[in-house]
Amino acid sequence: MLVNDQLNRTLTFQKTPERIISLVPSQTELLVALGLKSKLVGITKFCIHPKELRNEVAIIGGTKTLHYDNIKALKPDIIICNKEENTAEIVAECSKIAAVWVSDIYTLEDSLQMIFSLGKVFDASKKSAEICDKIVSEANHFSSVIQSSQRKKVAYLIWKNPYMAAGRNTFVNAMLELNNFENILSEENSRYPEIELSTLKSADLILLSSEPFPFKESDVIALKEALQTEVILVDGAYFSWYGSRLQNAFSYFKTLHPVLSEEVTS
Repeated sequence: MLVNDQLNRTLTFQKTPERIISLVPSQTELLVALGLKSKLVGITKFCIHPKELRNEVAIIGGTKTLHYDNIKALKPDIIICNKEENTAEIVAECSKIAAVWVSDIYTLEDSLQMIFSLGKVFDASKKSAEICDKIVSEANHFSSVIQSSQRKKVAYLIWKNPYMAAGRNTFVNAMLELNNFENILSEENSRYPEIELSTLKSADLILLSSEPFPFKESDVIALKEALQTEVILVDGAYFSWYGSRLQNAFSYFKTLHPVLSEEVTS
């Protein structure tokens, strides 16, 4: 079986891979949703969904710091990576151990392609198609109703000390666009620029992500006082996890738009 990853690298398998290591939390969650939980032999310490998984599968490090001897001992048939989450060095080192499939995701369409592709790799195409159909249906419905929401200029903060935001050419930016939000940092040269508080003054709304930095309500209060603008906490997984979690993302996004909130609770 020949399959291409999202870097257009061709991988060859004599049979469907049975022993899987996943180095990306959102893709780990997807693999479980595809019915492949029993085939996972290694995950990262950041693979926190589903919650019980960390007690059942070997932890082989973080997304950027791995224990290669432990990975080799697990005898994987395939290792699932992501271009942004995992470094080129990690991909190269893992490739010495097993076949490495790498995702490269910037848009919702990229996510759907990834889900379909992993379904093919693991002979789970029926389930992957069901997941993609659900995501497309939810996205289309959201798109049809979001037009009644006022377009706002926003900044999406992912880190503190220094403040960092999601900029252009990121999956988060794509999700902001789907929410009819205009990212004030989409023209920055860096994908995740460091910013000064003064940069945020042009925003109508500031979104503080729950990850990777765990912003708290105290951060909301501090920024509101400093900038005199609307600031809210948001669940970062719905903006940055590009696997099966997207099935529920658009219902969550509706709660961020007051004009749509009545539909969510009805």
